[in-house]
Amino acid sequence: MSAPKNPVHLDPPDPADLPAFGPASTRELDQEPIAQARSPRAFQPSRLSFLIVAVLAGSALFLGGYTLGSRVATTPGTPITEEVRFDPFWDVYSLIQKEFAGSTKPSQDQLVQAAIKGMMESLNDPFSYYQGPEDFNNSLLSVGGQAEGIGVQIQIQATLPGGPTNCSKVGDGCELAIVSPIPGSPAEAAGIKAGDVITGVDGVSVDGLTVDQITAKVKGPKDTTVKLTIERGGESIDVSIVRKVYSRPEVNTRTLANGSVEYIDVAGINTPASSQFDLALANALAAGRKAIVIDLRGNLGGYVPDAVKMASEFIPSGTILYQQDASGAQSEISATPGGRGTDPSVKVIVLVDKNTASAAEILAGALQARGRGLLVGTTTYGKGIVQEWLPLPNNDGGIHLTVARWLTPNKVWIQTKGLSPDIAATTDGARAGTDPVLDAALVSLGFPPEATASPSSAPSLSPAPSLSPVPSLSPVPSPS
Repeated sequence: MSAPKNPVHLDPPDPADLPAFGPASTRELDQEPIAQARSPRAFQPSRLSFLIVAVLAGSALFLGGYTLGSRVATTPGTPITEEVRFDPFWDVYSLIQKEFAGSTKPSQDQLVQAAIKGMMESLNDPFSYYQGPEDFNNSLLSVGGQAEGIGVQIQIQATLPGGPTNCSKVGDGCELAIVSPIPGSPAEAAGIKAGDVITGVDGVSVDGLTVDQITAKVKGPKDTTVKLTIERGGESIDVSIVRKVYSRPEVNTRTLANGSVEYIDVAGINTPASSQFDLALANALAAGRKAIVIDLRGNLGGYVPDAVKMASEFIPSGTILYQQDASGAQSEISATPGGRGTDPSVKVIVLVDKNTASAAEILAGALQARGRGLLVGTTTYGKGIVQEWLPLPNNDGGIHLTVARWLTPNKVWIQTKGLSPDIAATTDGARAGTDPVLDAALVSLGFPPEATASPSSAPSLSPAPSLSPVPSLSPVPSPS
């Protein structure tokens, strides 16, 4: 059975549910990416809906595997058969409007939004929730591939090898290092380099501050300037960076092992990513490279159809995933024929971590379960459910509602458990500019480790207008 025509979206995890960042974990210091979402079809004059299989958070989005789709909605308003049931609601609403004498009287819109929020909270499902107009719009924007800010990935680490392993703030043997500037970002254009250490923001020392506190200082409106004081090679340098909206490449590639291995870093699962991935794979195979390393670390997910397309590059036929609706009925989603890397001589390694979520887990899970790729790294996030995004009429925001589960080809539901790696490896304790997980992948392919490997892009999980799970110095509906 082929992929569904209606796109399905895999919501990202709620940032509050994400594992705490350890000393060596990276964050993108950007504010949320401004994504260019595909225009969904209206199924009622005042309503739209999006099916999502991702891990969402407030307004921080862990894109998983989703598709935008249309559904038939019932007529808005109170059904005649339910009027008696809703009498208490209207009684309370009217009393508040007419009789409430407290200091601050909520507006009619605020009352309606609070009622919707209460209904969603009664579900006791962390992935089903209400968002106000601004946050919901930010969530819709975050599925695109743009970000606003300066664009760097950072990690807090010991100042010297062998130093503290529980760094929570700068100082006392701990520092904030730049893992890498994001390609195409203002930080890259300004000359920021991997390994730079941030010691000040706008002329004020960051000593004693946490990563979140520093990130808050770095973020700001576009077209404004932030000055970073950095240490590089024992020298202190001031770098002024103008915050901008910039396009974040979904796929970055490079060759390793003297040109024998193609490294493909995938930031999201969406249409641009699947197209760029296809081109990267085509170029690698044309150059004779038969060892492919796919880096899904920090990849929060995206569209289901695009996850299917990417998995189908290596799986010629058969199951990519199963989807199970509220009644328990399962439907099979199969590979799309014509993949470029289906020849068994093409060896595939997938790098994963605790922030590999949703649609990225669909891709990784399919390759692992179908025997087309080994997973190297740590256990993934564990997001195995599908949400529907429903914009509400009258600009009242929207809801995220869990409507289905997805399962791996061997019918495993990974919710809260994640995918276990075939080869365990971690960057915990690693210095900025080194990558033990990538080294483990190369060794498993029969090549020596890289002398200086850069960790993959950590996900941007900023809460709806804010920061991503890996800090980033820029103001998306999720990734920062």
